Amino acid sequence: MENIILKAENISKQYRLGTVGTGTISHDLNRWWSKVRGKEDPFLKIGDTNDRSIKGNSDYVWALQHINFKVKQGEVLGIIGRNGAGKSTLLKILSRVTSPTTGEIKTKGRIASLLEVGTGFHPELTGRENIYLNGAILGMTKAEIKAKEDEIIDFSGCARYIDTPVKRYSSGMTVRLAFAVAAHLEPDILVVDEVLAVGDAEFQKKAIGKMQDISKTAGRTVLFVSHNMAAVKSLCNRAIILDQGKIIYEGNVDESLRIYKELSSNESIAFNFSEHKPHYNTIKISKFSILDINGESISECLMGDNFNFEFNIESKIETSFTLRVAVFDDKENRILAFDSSDIGSVFEISKNQIKKIKCIVSESINLKSGKYYLNISLRRGAILYDHIVGVTTLMILEKDIFGYGRFSYSDMPIILKKHQWEQL
Repeated sequence: MENIILKAENISKQYRLGTVGTGTISHDLNRWWSKVRGKEDPFLKIGDTNDRSIKGNSDYVWALQHINFKVKQGEVLGIIGRNGAGKSTLLKILSRVTSPTTGEIKTKGRIASLLEVGTGFHPELTGRENIYLNGAILGMTKAEIKAKEDEIIDFSGCARYIDTPVKRYSSGMTVRLAFAVAAHLEPDILVVDEVLAVGDAEFQKKAIGKMQDISKTAGRTVLFVSHNMAAVKSLCNRAIILDQGKIIYEGNVDESLRIYKELSSNESIAFNFSEHKPHYNTIKISKFSILDINGESISECLMGDNFNFEFNIESKIETSFTLRVAVFDDKENRILAFDSSDIGSVFEISKNQIKKIKCIVSESINLKSGKYYLNISLRRGAILYDHIVGVTTLMILEKDIFGYGRFSYSDMPIILKKHQWEQL
């Protein structure tokens, strides 16, 4: 008999754009009256599909529609899909952060979720105190948490700062500790969104190894959302693809990745900043451009050409912040990252100010020809104010960068650097 630990039955989630709840007393009364009479909610019959590329004709949108799947104990399920497909909404429903409009989630055992940097952490408490706080939330006794405390601290690599308030942690330290807590406090189901992208390559490898260990050795279940297809392939034994709020494929990982790649290659990225909703309604990225050396906005350039990045930041508060640009190839491998915090560049902004920030890349990167995707983020320490995945693409066109008459470098590494050879 199949040991099913999680079951999603006809899950749908509807939002009304621009408002909280249904938005009007009349709509709430209509819903209540229908419920009293045993009738179907009248607003379930309206609403557009979750297609962010079109304007739509309704104030209602279905973030998810008719989601059905089962997960066995010990299984690692990958949930993949393009931006806005409904992945994070589904994980929030599975984690009981929000409730579905229709349908039901049935689970066995404890669920630990890591949906964004610092999930469940209190910034004023120390790292050690947050370990105990998270354990208590999961229903563990103090003795159970104490038994795991040293292992959690060692895995996180934050031993030196464990008695420092979490608000003073970097984003990388915060996600290390948050993952260590979620993975070591013995949840029956571990839910992980793409927060691991914040960590460095060494930590990502360590985290994936830990998830493999808890699924294979401890028999626990992992639900894993990521745009890193290499991580999905190495970790998951089954996957589902979401597109416009619906499951379009469920099954073999390799076939899932093939279908996802086809979807991504057909996707035209044209990010609409006017409709962009940041994580916090206080400060946001309102414009982003890739510039050539003449300051002109570009979407393609030749191999070896220099380019820079420019941000417009809008703030309703006085604060400080750092910026980051991450560059990914078509296999979702992170190739480059430009982070102002790495070089000590912290920016100040006043209340109701618009500030323009430029990132100047001082030397040619020499990326191999191909299509690259850019993610951008704005944060203050561990607080992620704004994060946009796939904000734009950059097409690198072929060029004879070595002056040797060769234009195609398909069998070469991603980054090519000019060099010379000498016979001694």
